[in-house]
Amino acid sequence: MTNIPETMTAIEIKEFGGPEGLVPASRPVPKPGHDEILIKVAAAGVNRPDVLQRKGGYAPPPGASDIPGLEVSGTVAALGAGVTRYKVGDQLCALVAGGGYAEYCVAPEAQCLDIPQGFDLVQAAAIPETFFTVWTNVFDRGRLTGGETFLVHGGASGIGTTAIQLAKAFGARVFTTASTDEKCRAVEKLGAERGINYKTEDFVSVVKDLTDGKGVDLVLDMVGGDYIQRNISALAVEGRLVYIAFLGGAEVKVNFAPMMLKRLTITGSTLRPQSVQAKADIGERLKAKVWPLLSSGAVKPVMDSTFPLADAAAAHHRIDDSSHIGKIVLKV
Repeated sequence: MTNIPETMTAIEIKEFGGPEGLVPASRPVPKPGHDEILIKVAAAGVNRPDVLQRKGGYAPPPGASDIPGLEVSGTVAALGAGVTRYKVGDQLCALVAGGGYAEYCVAPEAQCLDIPQGFDLVQAAAIPETFFTVWTNVFDRGRLTGGETFLVHGGASGIGTTAIQLAKAFGARVFTTASTDEKCRAVEKLGAERGINYKTEDFVSVVKDLTDGKGVDLVLDMVGGDYIQRNISALAVEGRLVYIAFLGGAEVKVNFAPMMLKRLTITGSTLRPQSVQAKADIGERLKAKVWPLLSSGAVKPVMDSTFPLADAAAAHHRIDDSSHIGKIVLKV
């Protein structure tokens, strides 16, 4: 692509704290290095890690852009040396370690994926971060298989709505927590057997009732805090507990005796700091296992709302108040 400008509009974090710290600014257009692609961004997903970065609690990995944004869709604008799978003008979506809230973004070719059939660029921007996160934590680390029982917290979030659909598609029984009765009904329409209003119900009691007292085989949690002990209580013998965040706190007093008695596995991961090769490996498994489900329409990202790039602060207000169901996307 010839007419690549020298500068672009990007969203900077002018000061750590509230959404008002996100402001449009002029930045140089990045140049792709070896095995990298310069993407003319059409849309960028908004995710909880972006909020943590905005608040000063999640610094970019070494070498990554300080511009927030971990997933984009768009058109290939230029190729770095060594790129073989894509050509200028191709449309794709990509997982990135930063830089997504901008008109142009660089991504490793290994972290780029073809857009599933039937998807527009806005929908495609809602795929990479949540689908990579859910696949590696629910299926790789959590080892969820058909016929098992699965509890995911935050069922109305981007992660939650994705986890519900994928777990259901692979034959699991799915339960989920949410903050309102409206969200509980919404997640049940996505395939959850039961939405549990955590403000009015005890999720441990509910899942025990639903599983004849056994508990669930897998819990995916991003809350932490006092949920840690309760998750352990909710698990069945040989159950697995996977952490992807600690929105309610990472340091608590926990009784680990049930872990030994029930032979539990407790694990977790963060996606952003992992190597390009590790992310590429996850991407290959997604292409093989999940892309056919997306292309057939069996699974799709739940879209809550879109905002213009310049209104990134408004998008963050939306995610901060937790009224959203599914993904929030910035349109460039």
